[in-house]
Amino acid sequence: MNSLLLAANTAGYAAPPLWRVLTKTGYFIGLAGAIGTAVTYATTVRPALRSAADDGDAAALRTRSALHIACAGVVLLIAGYFQLAGRVARSGKGMPFGDALAPGRIGDYLGAPAAKGAWIAQGAVHLVQNVVLAATAAAMIALFAPAVRRHLDRIALAVLPLSLAVTLTAAVPTTAPADLDRWFDLVLDQIHIVSGTVWLGGLALLVSLAGARGRLGDGAGLLWADIWRRFSLVAMTCVGAVALSGLWLTWKHVGTVSQLWTTGYGIALLVKAALVLGLVAAGAVNQFWLMPRIARARRADAAAPLLHLTLRHFPAVVWGEVVLGVGVLVVLPFLAGSARSEAGSAKAVCSGSVFAAGAALALALGVSLYATAKASDALSRRPSPAAVAV
Repeated sequence: MNSLLLAANTAGYAAPPLWRVLTKTGYFIGLAGAIGTAVTYATTVRPALRSAADDGDAAALRTRSALHIACAGVVLLIAGYFQLAGRVARSGKGMPFGDALAPGRIGDYLGAPAAKGAWIAQGAVHLVQNVVLAATAAAMIALFAPAVRRHLDRIALAVLPLSLAVTLTAAVPTTAPADLDRWFDLVLDQIHIVSGTVWLGGLALLVSLAGARGRLGDGAGLLWADIWRRFSLVAMTCVGAVALSGLWLTWKHVGTVSQLWTTGYGIALLVKAALVLGLVAAGAVNQFWLMPRIARARRADAAAPLLHLTLRHFPAVVWGEVVLGVGVLVVLPFLAGSARSEAGSAKAVCSGSVFAAGAALALALGVSLYATAKASDALSRRPSPAAVAV
């Protein structure tokens, strides 16, 4: 936080007002709750529950999943409204945030004509986005009704494309991008948002589900071992996408290494990077320590240690990841402008060498993630007399 305060005092940098910090952070929490929950339920929770041996455990986790999704829908709806008011407050010559909350002001913004040279009005884009957001939230909130929960799988699968459309619609440009760089900015920015929200929202869902351990049977360790195994693959994919898109965005906005500590944008980026590295470190603990122990306990048919590892140790680490993830979202509003513009350096321009370097980085990242998965698998197969000790 001291670093962010320093950023606020850096020449050429304007710290965002409190309402901007709260609305943007809340919006991304809402997105994570919608996108992350939908993706994680579809790829991790649903298939694990379908193969669960104990119908009672599966039923308890389905109910918990439905309530989590419904609560996430409420957050998305509220956060979406305040985010829209924030857009209104920042549009044109700007206005006090309190005034922008008025439905009349929001209506004027959404109905404003397109700017000269634009193929569509910015307000029209955000109108479509918020219609989709409201539909997404309504489908999620409907799961509060016990009768609707019987259709959890169908609703969750419907929410998945709708929630993705919330952020993708907002990224639609009102004018044609001037060059290939701008297209890359749009695409990689959305990859960064989607992969980050899947990662953080998925962690939050699994922590919430782990809270139902008091209603689970003694054999629930097997079910949770499957859930953690499936999510580890999702998380690794997200880490790779976040890293690759983050490197692009960093290169676009930071011209030299010294700009990381001499500009407000750079300081905020350093804080964010430190938090993300903390997330990656916690994930490494899961991948190289907890997952191998869980796999060994599963093969040894050690029910008690397996239950303890999957529903005590693992969620404790994931709770730490959730806290770090919220910290990342709090920092996001401070990443305003560009370190390059603050320092007066030239804009980043793509070239063949830049694309070649990017391709090499993507390849190296893919190889490292593959090696990580193989190393974790090798550790899980290593014989150990204390393999199932807790």
